[in-house]
Amino acid sequence: MSVSANQVKELREKTGAGMMDCKKALEESGGDFEKAIEILRKKGASVAAKRAEKSANEGLVITNVFNNGKSAIIVEVNCETDFVARSEDFVNFSNFVMELLLANKPKDVAELLTLSKDSKNVADELNAIIGKIGEKIEISRFAIENSDNGLIVDYVHHGSKLGVLVKIDNVPADKTDELQPVLKDIAMQIAAMRPLTIYREEVDKTIIEKEIEIYKELARKEGKPEQVLEKIATGKLNKFFEENCLFEQAFIKDNTKKVGDLIAEFNKKNSADAKLILFRRYHISDENK
Repeated sequence: MSVSANQVKELREKTGAGMMDCKKALEESGGDFEKAIEILRKKGASVAAKRAEKSANEGLVITNVFNNGKSAIIVEVNCETDFVARSEDFVNFSNFVMELLLANKPKDVAELLTLSKDSKNVADELNAIIGKIGEKIEISRFAIENSDNGLIVDYVHHGSKLGVLVKIDNVPADKTDELQPVLKDIAMQIAAMRPLTIYREEVDKTIIEKEIEIYKELARKEGKPEQVLEKIATGKLNKFFEENCLFEQAFIKDNTKKVGDLIAEFNKKNSADAKLILFRRYHISDENK
């Protein structure tokens, strides 16, 4: 059957799919709009299956801090190319995902995909944008954080490829404004210096054991006597902690201070016991998500 330009235009406005895809879907469905929409959704699922083995190493990291700084969300949505990551369709889909996260607080990506808003289902919208754009697109991860007696601050680096949340607890209610810029600096520190943990006690024991063995072996090859290897390894391990544990890192804005000094100064000034609790650092090139 022949399909009018107005029908194609209407379907395109309703689905966001390309003109030719809309025309073909309407012709295949005999002009039935609901069937045409279903055809377009199936096309998205088909494209998704074909692109499943592709790498989606581009995308966006977006954050949202709410509830007066006591709650925050960070989410990463991926695609194959930077061109698509900057497109209006991809940005709109990413913002739609954030809206659903804010409204429903799902426990994982699988639950997120089942959610709907204004009759728009996340999984359906994902298939639709995959069908329209023709790239692998996925919601790879998100985190929802809360602090009853503290503060959460975010930082998103220019280009939205790297985002950070940092949480601190035990903050006096009337001192959150004073602490806000300090935490923003710490979030930028996390983005730039990529710490493994906040405190040395949190470093995985297998990592520590591996580092010690490496330090000892290097010392042996330098001809150091066996009885001093432990002492040498301990010294190098302390350096490892200073470089990889946020609390012990030199502050990027003033290397005469450590990050821990910033919190200590705030606590001393305000007779407080604020403590850094966690951070989330999402970077789209991270291999381990």
